[in-house]
Amino acid sequence: MKFSVLSLIGHAPHPLTGRLASPAERFAEVIGTGVVAERLGFDAYAIGERHAGPFLSSSPSVVLGALAARTSTIRLLTGVTVVAILDPVRVAEDFATLDQISGGRIELVVGKGAESGHFDLFGLDEDRQWDLQKEKYELLRRLWGEEGVDWSGEFRPALRNTTTLPRPYAGVPRVWHGSATSLHSLELAALHGDPLFTANAIQPRAAYARLIDHYRERFAAHGHDPARAHVAAGSGGLLIADTPRQAVERYKELYEAKVAQSFRPRLEGRAGYNTPFRTIEEAIAGGPQLIGSPQQIIDKILGWHEVYGHGLQSISVDGFGLSHDEQIETLQRFAEDVAPVVRREAPSALWDRSDARLR
Repeated sequence: MKFSVLSLIGHAPHPLTGRLASPAERFAEVIGTGVVAERLGFDAYAIGERHAGPFLSSSPSVVLGALAARTSTIRLLTGVTVVAILDPVRVAEDFATLDQISGGRIELVVGKGAESGHFDLFGLDEDRQWDLQKEKYELLRRLWGEEGVDWSGEFRPALRNTTTLPRPYAGVPRVWHGSATSLHSLELAALHGDPLFTANAIQPRAAYARLIDHYRERFAAHGHDPARAHVAAGSGGLLIADTPRQAVERYKELYEAKVAQSFRPRLEGRAGYNTPFRTIEEAIAGGPQLIGSPQQIIDKILGWHEVYGHGLQSISVDGFGLSHDEQIETLQRFAEDVAPVVRREAPSALWDRSDARLR
């Protein structure tokens, strides 16, 4: 198993104290955490993209540029790049520039995003979101993979003999497709032989297992080698304590206050937006949240692996309101007490020398 740390750069008041960190504080924390994640041996660090709600992640390429300058080995991912609302030419240029600066450490996770408000913000019709996603992603593929591109489509002016610069560092960067609930993203991934990144953050395990099973079926149906059907899984946040009892005692009030703060009534009943695991006991027992003792967390990740067959596990430490020192402590405990066991029990060839960057 490989491990990635994800930040959506949340910017909401603390669920218990009401304190709101300044934007500068949050960016410093996120960049500092990325530096520590590299030192602790995590394989990747990811920055999300949100244009609505209490987040500061509207410009992930800028944050990843800062991380590229402060790190040297850790892979740098997005989570997700909302390609449906962006100009593929700009995406190709920005992330190829980052790829050059970082020495080939960039990979994208593309998706249509979890917030509906960004379509209005960019003057786009949300009802066409999947058409936007498909057309723009397929243009991005061509811009990275070809020179002198001639192209015409529905959602941007035509291109003639276009070569975006700079070119990627060492071939086309890997692009994952992120999906929380929809078959559209995984169908696009399967069509092009790309890997799938399942959100695994809110719903019960069975919901994500169905998506992954469908992806693998469609991947093979499109004629791709099933061995190349890489899958990654997110999680609903990480909270570690010495024992199961201590985890409940230490984090119950914090977890349940955060769930209440994040609940969005207008989206109630829409899978993928509000967690059904409202108490910490429910989250520990059956939710995608990683809460508990190191052994509980090991068991949950390996349980996911039995069902998902995934090779990359993403974790987040800054979503519940932990102080930055507590976030670093949590990452260190995970790196020391959890990751070695899971790596041994569920080895992955992802990002090994045999795992070529090119598709």
